[in-house]
Amino acid sequence: MKKYLFLSIIVVILSACVAAPAPKKTTLEIREFQTRSYDTKDVKLVMKSVMHTLQDEGFMIKQANVDLGLLTAQKEVDLGKTSFSPFPGRFGSDARVANNTVTEASANISEYGEQTRVRVNFQQKVLDNKGVTMKVRQIQDARFYQTFFSKVDKAVFLGKEKVQ
Repeated sequence: MKKYLFLSIIVVILSACVAAPAPKKTTLEIREFQTRSYDTKDVKLVMKSVMHTLQDEGFMIKQANVDLGLLTAQKEVDLGKTSFSPFPGRFGSDARVANNTVTEASANISEYGEQTRVRVNFQQKVLDNKGVTMKVRQIQDARFYQTFFSKVDKAVFLGKEKVQ
């Protein structure tokens, strides 16, 4: 009996240690950390700063339109995984293995009163060894965006000081 009581207590303690899933963020919360305003009306300067930051992070610019304030970019990372198995069928050449990730960035840069507002979002795809998408997720980590925008902040500052 004591043995079962002890096991029950251990199970309760261990289950209490399991972290509850984080509450789902609202659209407004996501938009808030995806957006930053800059104290300049120079949309072109801010767009170039975002572009420079993306390039510094290894992204290839796919599209840039100053008139629309649209900027898209993509970064591919090879995971270096291959599939080999001596068993035919689902394994070997038919196996699906996560082979690379593609992170896509989309930014909207527009004048907002006396400021320029930037909203950027990132999406990550995992592709298998056949090039088929296995998983897609929007990056919703506020710290990820804070880190990105801190780099854009520096690029805007350098651009204003004509250092770039």
